[in-house]
Amino acid sequence: MIVRTARRAWWWVAELMGDHDYARYVEFTRRDDPAAAVLTEREYWRQRHDDSQPQSRCC
Repeated sequence: MIVRTARRAWWWVAELMGDHDYARYVEFTRRDDPAAAVLTEREYWRQRHDDSQPQSRCC
């Protein structure tokens, strides 16, 4: 019971922090177009946090 609760809590924290985002990106990209090039994990995070061209923001 304690182990299961700890695993669920760990999964929730990882989900909140975005740890699963790269895996979702790879899965989506391969499903959408199997021939498309997939960014490396490093490239993915760099592109995701690139502020040189900010999108519209609320503030």
